Amino acid sequence: MKRLFDILFSFALLLLLLPLFLLIALLVAVTSPGGALFRQVRVGKEGREFRLLKFRTMRPGSESKGQITVGSRDPRVTSIGQLLRRTKCDELPQLFNVLIGDMSVVGPRPEVPKYVAMYTSEQRRVLNVRPGITGPASIQYINENELLGQSADPDRTYIEEVMPTKLAIDLRYVESASMMTDLKIIGATALKLFR
Repeated sequence: MKRLFDILFSFALLLLLLPLFLLIALLVAVTSPGGALFRQVRVGKEGREFRLLKFRTMRPGSESKGQITVGSRDPRVTSIGQLLRRTKCDELPQLFNVLIGDMSVVGPRPEVPKYVAMYTSEQRRVLNVRPGITGPASIQYINENELLGQSADPDRTYIEEVMPTKLAIDLRYVESASMMTDLKIIGATALKLFR
């Protein structure tokens, strides 16, 4: 049932948002050298790696300077990238990840291998389900980049404070996930984004 919902929901949104996709791709391409899409290796269900899609919000080669972004003070983020991140429109290409089965609409956010390697055996249980575009931890930490931007050591803050808290929230979701829970999370995400 969840997979059928993911396919229908992502396909419908991709059709509906196609003009917006084309506009964003054009804006990214003309305001900064490089392609419109950014692909990053993330860890999915059962620990399988996949390439997560995003609209590119940073200058080419930025990932080599660190995988954590620190809000509005991160000089690697382009001007259009700031807008895309603030509105979460940079995440829209992940609808393709959902359609092909790498991700779900709702689930724990997929992490990069560097941080998954730090998970405890208990925390690795979040890998029992498909990762999601949104989830309860994503809603609670919707301004995560701004939070990390206030830290003197963003990477350490993420590893020691943010990541364990998000994983605890995601583990509670994994234990009690249902279609009704997912619909509530989609609704809560929409309210956060459009209020």
